[in-house]
Amino acid sequence: MAQTLQLPIIDLASSDRISTALSIRQACMECGFFYLINHGVEGDLLHEVLEGNRNFFALPLEEKMKLARKENRGYTPLYAEKLDPSSSSKGDSKESFYIGPLEDTTHGYLNQWPAEEILPCWRSTMEDYYKRVLNAGKRLISLVALALNLEENFFYDIGASNQPNGFLRLLHYPGDLGPSGENTYGASAHSDYGMITLLASDSVGGLQVCREKTKEPRVWENVHYVPGAFIVNIGDLLERWTNCLFRSTLHRVMPTGQTRYSMAFFLDPNPDCVVECLKTCCSESYPPRFLPIRSGDYLEERFKLTYGS
Repeated sequence: MAQTLQLPIIDLASSDRISTALSIRQACMECGFFYLINHGVEGDLLHEVLEGNRNFFALPLEEKMKLARKENRGYTPLYAEKLDPSSSSKGDSKESFYIGPLEDTTHGYLNQWPAEEILPCWRSTMEDYYKRVLNAGKRLISLVALALNLEENFFYDIGASNQPNGFLRLLHYPGDLGPSGENTYGASAHSDYGMITLLASDSVGGLQVCREKTKEPRVWENVHYVPGAFIVNIGDLLERWTNCLFRSTLHRVMPTGQTRYSMAFFLDPNPDCVVECLKTCCSESYPPRFLPIRSGDYLEERFKLTYGS
């Protein structure tokens, strides 16, 4: 049976920014996961978004498929994704709904929304939540910069977070999938692709972390729900920036027999931002491990692997 992982708690409202940055640095080096409290998203809004999440996925499949995923926005049905391409399963047992940048005029407002008469106020609730989590993420990125011995506006100045590529993903993991002759995962083992992820969920468990992704056999530890807190984890691009000083950690969601709902906010760099090793994270004796890469190109390749196209 998996043990429980005791994650550090980071207070985003703390007035001691240096101490908070040091705590973030330690958490990102040791595990790549932590809880975030006092993030500015009220409990009432979290409750509304969870209810909206449940209401959307309760719609008939025919209605949801009218909003089928295009340009990484919209609905994906059960088994449409496989986060671990090496898995022999037919796909991950979850359905999801993506909401991209709200002010993305470059691509002509690609977000899709259920009709107001079907889900009244649903769009406005999700847009409100998106804006508030984006604001929390930007504040957190400033502390991440301090944690890396950089100026707190560093990621803004290099074009990573002045127009970030934020995606909100609503997730539904059904509780009863019936008998199956294969291993079933709500979300198979993966690391997140971008910069940081801020996750909110109901109280149903299932999230597990593997701190040593290169060791076999893998050891998985449970991450417990903390009311009102986000679970934050580091993505691959931030790991590349930091030359593996900060860890993009493997995680998965296992079926528990109970229905689980969550909302993951992926705060990724501007697609045109070039991700290359930070000067504070390399030296002659510890040279860069990765070549520079455009953020958008890296993310596109990862999505191709996830969706098999």
